[in-house]
Amino acid sequence: MKNHKYLYLGTLSFFALSFMNIHLAVLGLICMALPVYLLLKDKKKTWCQSYCPRASLYMTLGKKRAKKGKNIPLSFIKGKLKYYVLAYFFVSLSIAALSTIQVARGHMSPMLIPRFLLIIPIPVSLPQLFTLSGFPVWFTHFSFRIFSMMTTTTVIGLILSYTYKPRTWCTICPINTISDLYIMDQKGKKITPAKRTA
Repeated sequence: MKNHKYLYLGTLSFFALSFMNIHLAVLGLICMALPVYLLLKDKKKTWCQSYCPRASLYMTLGKKRAKKGKNIPLSFIKGKLKYYVLAYFFVSLSIAALSTIQVARGHMSPMLIPRFLLIIPIPVSLPQLFTLSGFPVWFTHFSFRIFSMMTTTTVIGLILSYTYKPRTWCTICPINTISDLYIMDQKGKKITPAKRTA
């Protein structure tokens, strides 16, 4: 990964801002939209190769274990696991959007706590160091949903980086899978799988 030295600060900033006020968690949408924009613009994995702050975090925290970690399982690289993760991503995003609409219409109560893997409540109270007034409850609900998605994937990525190689998460990351599928479609040929030692 190019120029990754301080990009991890982006990931740390996301969580720091969310702890200050949960409504700032919607900034996580940038990490979902910007990779797609760069993919369509450059026709290559610009985000994954140069700008991803979570890849930078995993490389920074895992560099001391890079030689000790196990090889990335082939199921991560050549199996269907990446497509299951991609499906989870779209299900999570759909639930976030649809539940927000239901909250806005008054048909369901807002979710005002973070959750792991959609359904597991995280028993923590976010500090919320300052108040941003004027936001409707549906926006607060949506903010918690985005925070939960970002927390889930970041934690899983950290566990994988400790168990295997630093960038193991990258092999099953939804953005990487979408990028591979798009580039494969554009070039009309098979994408070379990531190396097991990534």
